[in-house]
Amino acid sequence: MSSKVVLTYFNGRGKMESIRWLLATAGVEFEEVFLTTREEYLKLLSDGALMFQQVPLVEIDGMKLIQTKAILNYIAEKYNLHGKDPKERVRINMYMEGLMDLMEMIMMLIFQPDAESKLANIQTKAKERYLPVFEKALSSCDYLVGGRLTCADVLLMECSLMLEEKFPDVLADFPKIKAFQKRMGKHPTIEKFLQPGSQRKPPSDDSLVQLARKVLAF
Repeated sequence: MSSKVVLTYFNGRGKMESIRWLLATAGVEFEEVFLTTREEYLKLLSDGALMFQQVPLVEIDGMKLIQTKAILNYIAEKYNLHGKDPKERVRINMYMEGLMDLMEMIMMLIFQPDAESKLANIQTKAKERYLPVFEKALSSCDYLVGGRLTCADVLLMECSLMLEEKFPDVLADFPKIKAFQKRMGKHPTIEKFLQPGSQRKPPSDDSLVQLARKVLAF
């Protein structure tokens, strides 16, 4: 059984970026295979590697995993970044799914011809629907659940930075989240992942959209 963790996706953020964040936080080294041609994708299909004909694909512990939430949960369980009991885990999962919903709004912008017109709506939802939840959760604790670092904290860090890329002042009214960001940035493995030259990806652009359309034929 290979001990290497291998990620197969595009050379961009997309749905793989949260997986990169979680592995990096856990201190797990991973290799990446970047899809660049339709033929590479079709070979994955013919090899039976993609259960639902979708990427991201993560090869870990002798398994070929797909579906982002399932992958994140497996990594979190394996590396002690999930809750200690069912009640903690369901709270963590609720936070994670909310964060993934918000990040998906931002990720999908590059696929939409009228992206600029949607920015204000995303910012409003972030400030009125999502961020207040996390500000409240952090009002009496350094972490979201259980008083320790979990996958929910990792996704909040990722999401908050992503929001600031689009809306630099979005956290002005959320001091607890801003303080959380600073604490998380001092965590050794996260600090390393935030440095230039890491496997963290820059914001996606139109070239990634065109490549994805070519490879996946949509």
